[in-house]
Amino acid sequence: MTTNRRQFTLGGLAAATLALAPRAFAASYPDRPITFICPWPAGGTADLTMRALCSAAAKTLGQTIVVDNKAGASGMLGLRAMASAKPDGYTIGQIPISVTRFSQLGTVQIDPLKDLSYIARTSGQTFGIAVRADAPWKSLKEFVAAAKASPGKLTYGSAGIGGATHVGMEEFALAAGVQFNHIPYKGGAPALQDLIGGQIDALADSSSWAPHVKAGKLRLLATWGEKRTQDFPEVPTLRDQGYDVVVDAPNGIGAPKGLDPTIEQRLREAFKLAAASPEFAAACDKIDAPVMYLDGPDYEKYVQASYRKETLLIQRLKLKELMAKG
Repeated sequence: MTTNRRQFTLGGLAAATLALAPRAFAASYPDRPITFICPWPAGGTADLTMRALCSAAAKTLGQTIVVDNKAGASGMLGLRAMASAKPDGYTIGQIPISVTRFSQLGTVQIDPLKDLSYIARTSGQTFGIAVRADAPWKSLKEFVAAAKASPGKLTYGSAGIGGATHVGMEEFALAAGVQFNHIPYKGGAPALQDLIGGQIDALADSSSWAPHVKAGKLRLLATWGEKRTQDFPEVPTLRDQGYDVVVDAPNGIGAPKGLDPTIEQRLREAFKLAAASPEFAAACDKIDAPVMYLDGPDYEKYVQASYRKETLLIQRLKLKELMAKG
């Protein structure tokens, strides 16, 4: 009896220790540096804002956050790496909202409704349509009129097939009743250079065009946000000009599915403070990006709503057919 009781007691202690281990681990989090996967190249607009955000969050967490740039596949390469990491809170990263589209198009094997933990939505992007300053179109109205007069003749460059700029421009074309000739590039930078060089008629991109508009080399015909931008208040939005199209592609912070609730709460609190920090606001102001903070649960609801919207958009724009054509 004594031996059996001793074995039972030892067994009970072992089980209790195992049960308490995750709680103790979560309570001490973080006790080493955290890796943040940014799915875009170093030095780009997303990278700059994410670094400022991570720097602010690190102060609250009391640990360094190391940014690891894993660019490629329109942001999906880095997202896959983050989603497949151990869900211990030591690998987190940026979630491109385009995952709600690419997952349905079959170009990335991630289910955003099941495979990710949502920490915070942070900021949007400023998109717009730019042409050369010496182009004959002085306004979006004139650009649309030219496209109607010559269907499929006017060319525009984007950062790639299926990305926010391509889909946004095609959504605008549908609303305007016109057809453009899409020229996909491997990123916004080469598309911008070809616009400046006169190889394409227009550029649909995030604010890469901004310094060239300010320098007088390019003309901005429209921005795509809910409101006019801080840097270009005189430029009307698509909605201002009668087209019910809004594209702001908000960035968000996430982690692999299965985070301990205590760790998830810690991260949510840290990034909420970081999103309200002066350094993050300054980084966003630098690229004219709106702060669009949402806490984890509301961010997850936003992703679910975006997923449903993308389902309809894929059907309306025949995106699968467009991507098959290349």
